[in-house]
Amino acid sequence: MALSLLQPVQTFDFSVPALEPALVSADSVSWRLFKNPVSVFIGGVTAVLLEFAEPRVRDGVWQHSTFRSDPLTRLQRTGLAAMVTIYGPRSKAKAMIAGVVRRHERVAGQTSEGEPYHANDPVLLDWVQATAGFGFTEAYHAYVRELTAGERGSLFTEASPIARLYGAVGAPESQQELDALFESMQPRLVPSPIVFEFLDIMAQAPILPGPARPLQRILLKAAVEILPPWMRERLGLEAAWSLDPVERILVLGIAKAGERLVLPSLPAVQSCRRLGLSDTFLYQG
Repeated sequence: MALSLLQPVQTFDFSVPALEPALVSADSVSWRLFKNPVSVFIGGVTAVLLEFAEPRVRDGVWQHSTFRSDPLTRLQRTGLAAMVTIYGPRSKAKAMIAGVVRRHERVAGQTSEGEPYHANDPVLLDWVQATAGFGFTEAYHAYVRELTAGERGSLFTEASPIARLYGAVGAPESQQELDALFESMQPRLVPSPIVFEFLDIMAQAPILPGPARPLQRILLKAAVEILPPWMRERLGLEAAWSLDPVERILVLGIAKAGERLVLPSLPAVQSCRRLGLSDTFLYQG
């Protein structure tokens, strides 16, 4: 099942220029993990929930984006940026990241609590990178295939140089560093009505075709389920946001189907073609 969030938008063609490598290699754990549109969707929502628990990140996004007025376009752009970061030819990926950094330089203000923020604050960038890594990793691990300790370590290694390009010079480079960051950030993480507004928008936005739209809330529940338990409690995302046994089976089935999804339009497949690899290179084994 392809999610419109991860379909290529605008005119970006991942299949050119021929043989230009990406920021991470085609045999990386990242290339195999990000090819699954279902776990990427779930993990992306988890990451946003963690980001929105930090008031400076929350209001920096909510006050300076079109998410409420045009959520699908915003989601597609965010999805495209993630795909370009992992799969895009290196020159285009670096140019895109530099553009993001320039745009973030203009994003500044005050939170609803009166605290100043700046989008290029390294502390906030470290948190955003850490939560993204956590979300994508845990979604894949929970719903697609259990990751080994070695694979988890590789994901940190592969993400580190990319994080530095975004300005996240202190992003965690190991599970121990990630755990320490979560521990140190706990006093700063707070509930907000924006979390529930975000989830409501995600449930209603035309991400899936009409008949499949109810599935979006189930996928949102799947994203909530992989939050650290203390974070769920703090955000007020408890019983109503838990998967029931039937929903869990459904999510597992969809996520595993996403692992076998080979479509010419997918960035992962186009990028394999760019490097002279078969369409099924990432789907073997």
